[in-house]
Amino acid sequence: MGVFDVFSKNKEEKLEQGLSKTRNSFFSKLSKAVAGKSKVNAETLDELEQVLIESDVGVETTIKIIEKIEERVAKDKYINTEELNLLLKEEIIDLLVESKTEYFSNIGPESTNKPFVIMVVGVNGVGKTTTIGKLAHKFKAANKKVILGAADTFRAAAVDQLTIWSERAGVPLVSKGMNADPAAVAYETLEKAIKDNYDVAIIDTAGRLHNKVNLMNELSKIKRVMKKLIDEAPQEILLVLDGSTGQNAFQQAKQFTETTEINALAVTKLDGTAKGGVVIGISDQLKVPVKYIGVGEKIEDLQIFDRVAFVEKLFLK
Repeated sequence: MGVFDVFSKNKEEKLEQGLSKTRNSFFSKLSKAVAGKSKVNAETLDELEQVLIESDVGVETTIKIIEKIEERVAKDKYINTEELNLLLKEEIIDLLVESKTEYFSNIGPESTNKPFVIMVVGVNGVGKTTTIGKLAHKFKAANKKVILGAADTFRAAAVDQLTIWSERAGVPLVSKGMNADPAAVAYETLEKAIKDNYDVAIIDTAGRLHNKVNLMNELSKIKRVMKKLIDEAPQEILLVLDGSTGQNAFQQAKQFTETTEINALAVTKLDGTAKGGVVIGISDQLKVPVKYIGVGEKIEDLQIFDRVAFVEKLFLK
């Protein structure tokens, strides 16, 4: 049993509801593409390519999927349109980078590798602070001792929002207010986490500075300072993306992977968009696993991403 199994109740139902707009849009287009056809041919594949691109899967990933299906069609000689869904599901699941969550079982009172430090990055407005609050709630619900660090000190709203979420999740927050040195906040957070034996420390960071160089320097400084206390820190650098922005989310992801070493993704606001296909393209193109998805506004509506369950719900008729 994993750390987050404690809040898996109704997860399947929430995932199904959260992907309803994407699923309905995708299937209506897919149905039109195969309508009246008895087998998959070049024309079908051309129309399928258009469907995937319009579903925000992205051009490069779409081409990859189409080429794989072309290979299967050529090899098997005859594939009918009924089998197309199954082929699509298999290819999409293979493209999604699997998230390794085994280390969660090592987070706790018996662990020598703690606190587990998560540094959260992402542009303003994507749901970064909300994701931190929800994540803190999940860890706490799993009986983990959690502390937050308000190192996004360039916006007063960021510190205020994180304060609200820390209170909502019932976890302590280290804050030095607006315009404080972000690295100093991160250092103080880890100091307290070590001293008071916390399991998890989640550090918020600035979403945007004046330019990419400034942002890169700031994030690098925060990491250097944390490593003075914990060699491995941060064990996770989590990039939060707004799924409703489609290909804009992909462009943000590319920029942040150039800025710092992202090793996990959280895609938010999937319940309010038909652009959920962007999850597939981002994971495939960046080779970074999607670890969490947001499928609702409630504090419990952050889920660990399950690539098989995601694809199954996407293709649910």
